[in-house]
Amino acid sequence: MDLRLPDEHRMIRDTVRDFCEEEIEPIAQEIEDEHRYPEEVFDQLAGLDVMGVPIAEDYGGLGGDQLMYALVTEELGRVSGSVGLSYAAHVSLASKPIELFGTEEQKERWLKPLAEGEYVGGWALTEPESGSDASNMSTTAEREGDGYVLNGTKQFITNASEAGSILVKAVTEPEAGYDGISTFIVDPREDDGFEVTTIWEKMGLNASPTCEIRFDDVHLPEERLLGNEGEGWEQTKKTLDGGRISIAALSVGLAQGAYEAAHEYSTEREQFGQPISGFDAVRDMVVGMHRKTERARLLTHDAATTYDRGEEVTRKSALAKLDASEACREVAEDAVQVLGGYGYTTDFAPQRFYRDAKLMEIGEGTSEIQHLVIGREIGL
Repeated sequence: MDLRLPDEHRMIRDTVRDFCEEEIEPIAQEIEDEHRYPEEVFDQLAGLDVMGVPIAEDYGGLGGDQLMYALVTEELGRVSGSVGLSYAAHVSLASKPIELFGTEEQKERWLKPLAEGEYVGGWALTEPESGSDASNMSTTAEREGDGYVLNGTKQFITNASEAGSILVKAVTEPEAGYDGISTFIVDPREDDGFEVTTIWEKMGLNASPTCEIRFDDVHLPEERLLGNEGEGWEQTKKTLDGGRISIAALSVGLAQGAYEAAHEYSTEREQFGQPISGFDAVRDMVVGMHRKTERARLLTHDAATTYDRGEEVTRKSALAKLDASEACREVAEDAVQVLGGYGYTTDFAPQRFYRDAKLMEIGEGTSEIQHLVIGREIGL
């Protein structure tokens, strides 16, 4: 297996890395402390033409593949989990499904501005009562004339307060189970009856808005239906195959950032007349962090290249997401430990990586759900 990155992929990765170090890293803690969505950062990412990395050039994207997209997401996560999370939700959840399932008219109207970075998008699946059983939804879209009327509440929706479009899952046929779920495109700026009711205060990732949203008799024309009625759950499963890879990549980025902070500190901090990296306990911890990060990266890149080959990827994407998210949390925790008291202060990055890492084991399917998915895939 040739694990070397193609030249174009390395060029994009290096360009984004330089941007992250120059523009995002200096403000990463500031935007967290202020709980501020950094709109200027996403404007600059649009200028770099990476807001639609895996989207076709015909629709405003870069025309890259899933591996290239994973590399960009990793670099963002390496300096800011919040920026990486909003970016991943925008690309994997809000943009890619329109390319996969939308009409030409929908791609022109909704996908192009997303891929070009005119605004960010959101994806609304989870509800207050559904949790991991995402198919158990009470949001409805009832037929009325030549359109639909949308009612319900969605919970923990990334980017909803900043989004120019949101893909919403709703029940169109209550008696049909999974086959009664459909997907709709909602315009938060213009659709009457849409409301952001809560922007959550969180343990971490507070520069990425996580919202509760409500639909109160939102009237949608028929052309806002993505695909056909009843296809929403199959669309969701296909979307999550790619989405899990993006969360794995974000997890790798967080782990890499935490590892680098611990490595640098351990070689500079002296105790008893030598750098603390010279002590077995610290050296072994940092080596373990490096091992976990590299393992997670390999699994993530393998899943991404499998996706790009058009092969069945459910098992590999779930495996990458499971391993990378748990490795990320473990590496971030160890980074805090290596820095000791300094690791617990906001003057140093590990505390931010540690708080951000926990969501990786929850979002886009908990670790427990990933075990369930992998078990099914291997015949258990």
